[in-house]
Amino acid sequence: MEFLLDTVHIEDIKKYARIMPLSGVTSNPSIVKKEGQIDFFPHMRAIRAIIGDQASFHIQAVGQTTEAMIQDAHTILENVDDNVFVKIPTNEAGLAAIKQLKAEGVNVTATAIYTKFQGYLAMSAGADYLAPYYNRMVNMNINADEVIGELANQIARENSTTKILAASFHTVQQVNSAFEMGAQAATMGVDILKTGLSAPAIGAAINDFTADWESLYGKDSTIASIAKQPLHA
Repeated sequence: MEFLLDTVHIEDIKKYARIMPLSGVTSNPSIVKKEGQIDFFPHMRAIRAIIGDQASFHIQAVGQTTEAMIQDAHTILENVDDNVFVKIPTNEAGLAAIKQLKAEGVNVTATAIYTKFQGYLAMSAGADYLAPYYNRMVNMNINADEVIGELANQIARENSTTKILAASFHTVQQVNSAFEMGAQAATMGVDILKTGLSAPAIGAAINDFTADWESLYGKDSTIASIAKQPLHA
């Protein structure tokens, strides 16, 4: 499984790069807008410096024609690095761009996927990742689990190297479902991570363990502290 952060907020990326097995970072124009009018390319290079060369970094082209998307892709590669996965929307213009970029050897993430049909076409065009929008599908009364499950089945049938990078989550359970249906990767906002790791039951269990330990060895004691001061009979 690959866990990615859907943010360009530098401090959050630094924090979670220390905490979790971070496989990469994704961004799109809406994510960038949350940061304000950043100095785009230096900001993206700073993210790459944090996550390292082995993590995947996904940056979206914003042009609406095939030619504009390809020009955006080349500009991203020239100004960030040539390992970036360029996110291309899966429409007619985007599919044409994906075909050309893959012919050039560019890493491509096919994004804005809502249907199996889009996913099948993007796979055939050579996309490295497919990014189905889970919660947006739910809001459109599309069965997100079915879409992801069938895309995963097709990947298995073809023994394809394409991966599913599920995106657009509203709950932790949606992330779980995406993985359970066969997604190899998921990108999520910091809010999802905080929710998943800060449930009241987790804190209650930790507090109970601490209270039991301190009842035996004293307040603020730890295993490391009692090693320095052995307990005498």
